[in-house]
Amino acid sequence: MNEMNYEDFLKTKEKSFIDAGFDVKQSELNKNLFDFQKHVVQIALKKGRFALFQDCGLGKTIQQLSWAQQVSKHTDKPVLILAPLAVVAQTVREGVKFGIKLEQLNTNIDNPIGSLKGIYITNYDQLKNIQNIESFAGVVLDESSILKGKDGKLSTLIINTFENTPYRLACTATPSPNDHMELGQHSQFLGAMSYLEMLAMYFVHDGGETSKWRLRKHAKDDFWKYVCTWSIAIDNPSTLGFKSVGYELPEIEYVEHIIPVPNETDNLFGDVAVSATELHRDLKRSYEKRIKKTIELVNTDQTIIWTLKNDEATHLNKVIEDSVNVQGADKPQVKADRLNGFADKEFTNLITKTSIASFGMNYQQCNNMIFTSYDFKFEAFYQAVRRCYRFGQKRKVTVHILVPESQKNVRKTILDKEQKHKEMIREMAKYSAETDYKSSNGAIVESKEIKTEDYHLINGDCVQETAKLPDNYADLVLFSPPFAELYVYSDKSEDMGNVSNYKEFEKHFQYLIPELKRTLKDGRICAVHCMDLPIQKGKEGFIGLRDFSGMLIDWFTKQGFIYHAKTTIWKNPVTEMQRTKALGLLHKTIKKDSVMSRVGIPDYILFFRNAGENKIPITHQAEDETRADYLPVDLWQKYASPVWMDVDYKRTLQYRSGRDGNDEKHICPLQLDTIERIMHLYSNEGETILSPFGGIGSEGFCAIKHNRKSISIELKESYFNLNLKNHNSAVQENSTLTLF
Repeated sequence: MNEMNYEDFLKTKEKSFIDAGFDVKQSELNKNLFDFQKHVVQIALKKGRFALFQDCGLGKTIQQLSWAQQVSKHTDKPVLILAPLAVVAQTVREGVKFGIKLEQLNTNIDNPIGSLKGIYITNYDQLKNIQNIESFAGVVLDESSILKGKDGKLSTLIINTFENTPYRLACTATPSPNDHMELGQHSQFLGAMSYLEMLAMYFVHDGGETSKWRLRKHAKDDFWKYVCTWSIAIDNPSTLGFKSVGYELPEIEYVEHIIPVPNETDNLFGDVAVSATELHRDLKRSYEKRIKKTIELVNTDQTIIWTLKNDEATHLNKVIEDSVNVQGADKPQVKADRLNGFADKEFTNLITKTSIASFGMNYQQCNNMIFTSYDFKFEAFYQAVRRCYRFGQKRKVTVHILVPESQKNVRKTILDKEQKHKEMIREMAKYSAETDYKSSNGAIVESKEIKTEDYHLINGDCVQETAKLPDNYADLVLFSPPFAELYVYSDKSEDMGNVSNYKEFEKHFQYLIPELKRTLKDGRICAVHCMDLPIQKGKEGFIGLRDFSGMLIDWFTKQGFIYHAKTTIWKNPVTEMQRTKALGLLHKTIKKDSVMSRVGIPDYILFFRNAGENKIPITHQAEDETRADYLPVDLWQKYASPVWMDVDYKRTLQYRSGRDGNDEKHICPLQLDTIERIMHLYSNEGETILSPFGGIGSEGFCAIKHNRKSISIELKESYFNLNLKNHNSAVQENSTLTLF
């Protein structure tokens, strides 16, 4: 039925995981690089697709230029750098300084790229105009935090455009460690996990917001180690063990100027701005006083004046001598010329917004700035300050902040976010320092196959390992397959959860079905746990459900299994709502538009019967409750119900064995109640239970506990180790019961 053999099929999946990098000696890199920069560039070239998360002033420009130079040399093809508009000219000048030639890409020339060599740079807005993008061997995203918006048109365009570009480098100073979306977008751009895959692997919903996710407690260590497989974070060269001479920042002083605001409330202490509307209201009420204070603070030294409102900037530009106002309405080239002109000291005072000039520009020649107004946006504030306060700054930096007295909480919010940011960047840097970028990370399995009189455990690919089992070997097949695109268990091409779409999952899964049919005895049952799967708007453009159970029925019956039965396992919709925050289950959806509401998603058990006659009947009796085959009529009525209402959803092997917070926990282990019921109904004591997706060993644990034999196959090493531990735990518990 399958058009190609299994090994060839796996090769078609490997394209997502091929290491695109190459080795370069540090002596071959640009001589202007410091030792830590050579170390970073060498790693980035070795990885091929990589991210540099480095604090401002650590020399990302020369690192990305050196990376691009080596990629172009290695491939004999051009490399493209995308940057904010004003940063383009600045980068070209930096290239001249370091002896690395690059040119601004002229997108108006018809089809020029095929004949180009070397490094080219353009701004992000020009990406849509570039033809023959496949001609570029590599791409660099300067200020890659532009990827932050998951549903943004530009971030989607970037990710889709360079999906097949072999060499990719992302560079930014502030990937917010608390912003999973930004890290997920970086991961997806670099060809690692997609944003949704990363969420399923490491995060859980938190609180009552549909978009709020929290890193799983047990997954914290694994998550940051995963991030380190495609990135390096540096807060200071000393964190990586290099000398930090020249990278000690000077003193910085934040001077807060509290601006009185008329109390227009009945509250004795005035009102506090807690929303954008209230914030802008107070900015308007304090306008004259803030303008006056800003003028007082300007001196003869170069100063950056940050504003939120165009009228503030226009007013200040009129009254402050030797000042230039850069606004959003200016033509792109005018913005670039004026922003670069300030760096070249062509005028004394730059008046602009953080949304225009806070990313990418190097203004170490300036050590004074004034925030005439600002808001709750930490990243914009942090980046704005870092235009001057960056490695390479030799003088004390003074930052004046004009705070309307009703906005003291705004300032506190930013200070809190800054402290958390510093702590997390420091932690990310520590993980980077501890990562051996030359070797792969992962659990170690002492033995790939372990066989005892009670169980047979195999660490490997379920398709390949099931094919090695004898014909008519298993008495019952029982498993929960990977839920394609919903849960990702490993980065291996053999992992059925690692697929780009459901068609690829179908192709992969159908290599397993004939092996299960061959291995399962005639007339016996294959029980498959599944659920219908949410279709996410962010990925497919609409909200709905995918009939996964129907797909499985179709696949199994086409390969000769008989569709025997289907039971529904009831799940509490309140619990599902709290866990997933699905739009269709939220009460606010009923209030807004109940057409988008839905019932909860239950679990299903699909029962498929192998063709042929069952030669060893599975019998039960209702007289002696001490015997394993005891099945009275009232219990049978529960088993026979098309809906199993009494399954304890919380009773899983994870609950039993995963209490150590440092243990790895399986994402969705099957309930023990369900496993025990299926084994009771469809197998005899002493018979063999096969689970091709063994996970942490739930099916095998129950098999041994109920005097059956277990065959459990698991691909992921860390799960396999837990699987072995749980099998041994079941054997030990049985031995203890026998002893006493």
